[in-house]
Amino acid sequence: MPERKIKNIFYKGAIPASFIAESIQKHNSQTAIGGHSIFLGQIRSDEKDGKKVAAIEYTAYEQMALEKMHGIRESIFEEYPIICLHVYHSLGKIATGEICFFVFTSSVHRKAAIDACEKIVERIKTELPIWGKEFFEDESYQWKENK
Repeated sequence: MPERKIKNIFYKGAIPASFIAESIQKHNSQTAIGGHSIFLGQIRSDEKDGKKVAAIEYTAYEQMALEKMHGIRESIFEEYPIICLHVYHSLGKIATGEICFFVFTSSVHRKAAIDACEKIVERIKTELPIWGKEFFEDESYQWKENK
């Protein structure tokens, strides 16, 4: 299999539903695909110490994250019989209720797409140098712990 190039996974701002729909629609010409799996991460209005989260501001060590993501991507293609794999993660301040993380996998059969999607989400959350600063309604903030 040919070496894939490093892809930019970062999206400036919240990921709009139209972008997600267009990404899915682009796959209608790939008739070997029988299943897709999609994970969407949305900003929650958590309450911490009596304060509600209003937004999360994401920053990253972008070059390192892209190189690490490339390695994760290659290993997922080796481990699972998937046809397509797309990842987008927001950078910048994202309000509660908005989408900040979009993972989309495709395969001939659903199980590979579902399993690969779950694995890549877990690896991204634990391995990529992406940080979130939670902003509360009172404008105070704290660094978010990935879970």
